[in-house]
Amino acid sequence: MTLTTKRLTLRAAQQSDLGDLFAIFSDPRAMQYWSTAPHDSPARTQENLDRMIASAARQLVYFVIDMDGKAIGTAGMHKDDEVGFLLHPDYWRRGIVTEAMTAIIPHIFATTDVAQVTADADPLNLASVACLKSLGFQQTSTAKNTFFINGVWSDSVYFALPRPA
Repeated sequence: MTLTTKRLTLRAAQQSDLGDLFAIFSDPRAMQYWSTAPHDSPARTQENLDRMIASAARQLVYFVIDMDGKAIGTAGMHKDDEVGFLLHPDYWRRGIVTEAMTAIIPHIFATTDVAQVTADADPLNLASVACLKSLGFQQTSTAKNTFFINGVWSDSVYFALPRPA
C-alpha cells in the first residue's frame, strides 16, 4: 500500500531508510519537541525502524514520507488512535506535513475503526499546532510537565479529530 500526493510518496518503512531516518532522528532541531532525545546512534534509530516495519506488516497506518526517492520524515497513526509526524528540518515550512496528513487521515478512517484520531503536541511547537488546527483538529486539553527530556520538562496540548459522519 502506497499513498501518493502531488509531491510525495507515502509508503511503508524499509531497511534502506535507516540512513535517512537517522539523519532526522539524530537532528536536535527535528527532535526539539519530540518525546525522546535525539538518537545517538543508528542502532537507536534501527529500533524505531524495526517497529515501523513490523507495524506495517500488520496494517499500514504509519508512513515514511518519501520525496524524490529520499525518506524525509514519518507520519501517521503510531499508537492507539494517536497520530504524529516528524520531518527533516531541511523540508520545514513547505506544507509537506499538511500534504501528507491530508492523504493519511482519510486512509486511517477508511482502514480502521477508530472513532477519532488524536494528537499530542508541545504548545511551544507553533508549526505543529498550526498544522493540526489547519487539518481540522480541535484542542481538547492541556497538561504540564508531560515529558522530561535531557533535563528539561515540556508540556502537552491535546487535539482530536472525529471520524467524518
